Amino acid sequence: MEVKLDKNYPLDVDAARAWALLTDLKAVAGCMPGAEITEQLSETSYKGGVKVKVGPAVAQFGGTVDVIESVVAERKMVLRGKGADKGGSSASMDLTAIISADPANPAHCFLNGQAAVIVNGKFAQFGGRMMVQVSDMLLAQFVENFRQTAQTLPAVGGAAPAGAAASGASPTSATPVAPVVAREINGLAIFWALVKSWIGGLFGKRV
Repeated sequence: MEVKLDKNYPLDVDAARAWALLTDLKAVAGCMPGAEITEQLSETSYKGGVKVKVGPAVAQFGGTVDVIESVVAERKMVLRGKGADKGGSSASMDLTAIISADPANPAHCFLNGQAAVIVNGKFAQFGGRMMVQVSDMLLAQFVENFRQTAQTLPAVGGAAPAGAAASGASPTSATPVAPVVAREINGLAIFWALVKSWIGGLFGKRV
C-alpha cells in the first residue's frame, strides 16, 4: 500500500539554522520519536532503527537511510529510507525536504516535506486513510522537536552553513547540534486517536 504526503510547516526559526539541522542526519533522526541513527555505513548511507511501543510490548524496526541528493543553494535534501521488523512488516519512504525562508520575516522559515511511503505486511491492513492520520501525528511530533532543536543552534549569519554538502555529496553540519532525547512512539496513543477519529466519522462529529 502506498501513501503520498505533501506537508508545509511554518517554523519560528531562521532558514539558516533549520538547514544546519536538516543536514545533520543523526540529529534529525533524534527529532523523530523512537528513531535513531546507529551507524554510518558510508558518506551517504546510514543504519538505524525505530521503536514502537504499544502497552508493555515494544516492536523494533531496523533499516537504512540513504542521502540521494543534497543541494545547498536550494536548501533541499532528498532521502530514501527502508526497513523491516521481525514480524515480516516492511516499509520504504522517498522524502524530499526543503527549507524555504519566510520573505515576510527573516527569523521564520518553512519546512516542506513531500513523501511517498510504501507499507507491506500487517501495517498495510490499517488502510490508506488511517496511515495518513498516523503519519500526520508522527510528523507533528517530529516538527515540534525539529523546531525546538533548531532554536538551540547559534546563529549562522543568515547564510547556508559552510562545509554543507553540494549536490550528491555527504551532508554535514557546520554547527554542532544539541542532541534530542526522543521518546518511543506510543502506539497505544496513536491507536486511541484513530479509534476516536473513526467513531467521530460514524456519528458525523468529533469525539
